[in-house]
Amino acid sequence: MDKPDFYEVLGVSREADEKVIKKAYRKLAMQYHPDHNPGDPEAEEQFKLAAEAYDVLRDPEKRRLYDTYGHAGLSNQGFSGFSGADDIFSHFADIFGDFFSGGGGRRGGPARGPDLRYDMQITFEEAAFGTRKAITVPRNNPCETCDGSGAKPGSKPVVCKMCGGRGQVHHNQGFFTLATTCPTCRGAGSTIAHPCKDCRGKGTERVEREVTVRIPAGVDNGTRLRLRGEGESGGRGGPAGDLYVFLAVAAHAEFQRDGVDLHLLREISFVQAALGTHLTVPTLGEPKQVEIRPGTQPNSQVQLRGEGIADINGRGRGSLVIHLRVTIPTTLAEGEREALIAYARLTGESTLDTEGSDAVSEAG
Repeated sequence: MDKPDFYEVLGVSREADEKVIKKAYRKLAMQYHPDHNPGDPEAEEQFKLAAEAYDVLRDPEKRRLYDTYGHAGLSNQGFSGFSGADDIFSHFADIFGDFFSGGGGRRGGPARGPDLRYDMQITFEEAAFGTRKAITVPRNNPCETCDGSGAKPGSKPVVCKMCGGRGQVHHNQGFFTLATTCPTCRGAGSTIAHPCKDCRGKGTERVEREVTVRIPAGVDNGTRLRLRGEGESGGRGGPAGDLYVFLAVAAHAEFQRDGVDLHLLREISFVQAALGTHLTVPTLGEPKQVEIRPGTQPNSQVQLRGEGIADINGRGRGSLVIHLRVTIPTTLAEGEREALIAYARLTGESTLDTEGSDAVSEAG
């Protein structure tokens, strides 16, 4: 089933700014919060849909892709929805941290690991056709000695006495109950009496991890790819953050890109323009021969369909547009000059040479 329009999900206009979008999302999240609708799968689905809409519309890059290509543009870039309510809580901790609840809000437990950024340079051709690249990312992995618990082998974390394992403490303020991160366990829900000697209770160790990045065809300079769970590991067994790969596409020696179309400049002589010719031009694949028709005018264009960039939405490829510039020689050999003078006399055109000849004839 097709997903509904994200702007309609949040009930905002397509021109809504970040403040309006956030306000609309908070209202829906509170309405469909699982703690307020226990056992209601429809409410939970609405809750996840609102979160997905907010995740896209609050992010400038995702919003640009969505406005241009719709849902397919997001999926082609590796962006996907949320798997469940807990995923939403961890992703929007800043939103849910101050929601009122009766035991809800952001769920207790180990904190989600930080996101990582990786800047990748790719060639023009790799952006056009897509590729896979293996990169090495330094990050924190679960400590092998304590299996990520942070506790000394043979011991284990104990439930935090301050929050009772929830990771949050609640404060009543009139009608509302505000949830804040527990100051004792810092949201982990547990404390460690005997820390692991190798990770000193953090539950993580610094390693270098090889990650394969799938780069879809049609990406452009500044495209951001998201790899879920490839960021820093969360302390004490918490879920990993995400890895964001930012792409920088190298310029091409001859082609200029405009969306899915490529542009190429070629010069022809005025004789070729008048009589027509064949040109061999480069493409992203094998060179192609194109016909220049007789009588071609300056700044004319020849279009080769399907020789451009792959559409990121999976709808074929753009075109290669050849821009023709007609050049005029600044100097002429004697035989060339005589041929042009003869042509001018044949057509009755006035030139410096033909005018001079006529003037001498009249004077005689």
